[in-house]
Amino acid sequence: MSDDTPRSPVSTSTDGAIRTIRLTRPDAMNALDLATKTALLEAVLGAAEDDAVRCVVLTGSGRAFCVGQDLREHITLQQTRDPSLWRTVPEHYNPIATSLATMPKPVIAAINGVAAGAGAAFTFAADLRLMAASAGINLAFAGIALSADSGSSWWLPRLVGVAKAKELLLLPRTVPAQECLDLGLVTEVVPDEELEARTADLAGRLAAGPTVAYGAIRRAVAYSATHDLAESLAFESSLMDLTGGTADHEAAVTSFIAKQRPVFEGR
Repeated sequence: MSDDTPRSPVSTSTDGAIRTIRLTRPDAMNALDLATKTALLEAVLGAAEDDAVRCVVLTGSGRAFCVGQDLREHITLQQTRDPSLWRTVPEHYNPIATSLATMPKPVIAAINGVAAGAGAAFTFAADLRLMAASAGINLAFAGIALSADSGSSWWLPRLVGVAKAKELLLLPRTVPAQECLDLGLVTEVVPDEELEARTADLAGRLAAGPTVAYGAIRRAVAYSATHDLAESLAFESSLMDLTGGTADHEAAVTSFIAKQRPVFEGR
C-alpha cells in the first residue's frame, strides 16, 4: 500500500544535543515556497528555544543547499497580484535570518550544493560554513531584478569587504568552492563524500562545549559590529559577568587546576 502523505519540505532530527535542520525539496533544489519557508521558520525557532539543543546544523538534500525563492510560486503570486508576495521578506526571510544569527548556541551551515539568493544569505548567518567541493554560492538577486534580502547586504561586506560584496551582488555568478574559501565566504571546503562526517565531528565538538559562552560570544561579535569601542567594552564586561557565573566556567577552572579535561553541561 502506497503512502500518499505529503512529505514535509523541512525535516528535523536530533542526535544528543545536536539539532539538524534539513531542506527536503531536492527535486526543486530546495527552493523556498511558502510551505518551505513556514516550516523552516518553525524549525529554526524551535531549535533556538530548545535548551536541550546545544548546536544547530542547517543543510540541504540532493544537489543543492537552497536556491532561494521558489520562482514558480513567485510568478503565480505576481500574476494574481497576491499581497502575500511582498510580505514574505518581513514574515519569513527576516525572522529566519535573525534567529539563525542570534540564537544562544552555535550554528553550522553544511553547504552540500549550490546556495543562492536567500539560501546563500542563510549560510552567512551561521558561525561556521562547511562546503562540499562541488558546491558554490550565487548572490542571484540582481539576476531577477531584485535587491538583496535575508541579511546578505549586512553579512557580505563583513565577510569579504565592501568592494567585493558589491561585485558579487551586482554581477551575480556561482562562486566555486575554492574561491569561496579564498574569499572567506566559507570556513572549510571538504570532499563531497566527507561533508556529513566532518559536519558531525564539528557539531559534536560544539555541542559538548560551553554553550552559554558560545552564545555570549555570538552576541559580543554582533554588538561590536554596530557600536564603538567604549560601548563594546562595556557590553563585553556584562557578558563576562554572565558567563563567569555559569557552572561550565566553574568546572573549567576546577579542571584546569586539577589538570583534567573539563566536562561542559551547557549551563
